[in-house]
Amino acid sequence: MSLRLGDEAPNFTATTTDGDIDFHQWKEDSWAVLFSHPADYTPVCTTELGRTAALKDGFADRNTKVLALSVDPIEDHHGWAPDIGEVTGTELNFPIIADPDRKVAELYDMIHPGAGDTSTVRSVFVIDPVNSVRLILTYPKSTGRNFDEVLRVIDSLQLTDHHQVATPADWVKGDRVIASPAMSTEDARERFQNLEEVKPYLRYVDDPS
Repeated sequence: MSLRLGDEAPNFTATTTDGDIDFHQWKEDSWAVLFSHPADYTPVCTTELGRTAALKDGFADRNTKVLALSVDPIEDHHGWAPDIGEVTGTELNFPIIADPDRKVAELYDMIHPGAGDTSTVRSVFVIDPVNSVRLILTYPKSTGRNFDEVLRVIDSLQLTDHHQVATPADWVKGDRVIASPAMSTEDARERFQNLEEVKPYLRYVDDPS
């Protein structure tokens, strides 16, 4: 059965470029981004992992750990890692899971049936500190991901977990947000600053964080 939002992220043990891990213990009380790439020594994946490495401080600022996966063996991961640094200008600084038996890939439904082989598609899972799945994205193999969008979603999730707000289209951290429709306008005026009522159900307020 496929994972759904709100499900507990399945735990697993795995060999990675940073050693063996137990996933839930490894992430502890942090947020986590678990993402798969189809194969080592491939062009799109090289750019993606380099971009993720370049965003190390951004993930750290959000108490988020990053963990990549492909079905290639650990020897390939170690051999490919220097290419990532050479091509993108940022050395690999997060672990890559070696999943040659596809145990983790199948657990997280990362294999695309009918795609022509048994490699993983570009799946992304954002998992919160209590191991709940909060975001699921799946990209085709030909399309590289936008990791700024992953950071943007984490910002939204962390904000809306602590305040009765939602984030509008194209929102980025610091932009105005939307007061929860479950809250009366009077309560929203008391709780938030600079309320703008566009419609009774659409009230913009300043970012409460």
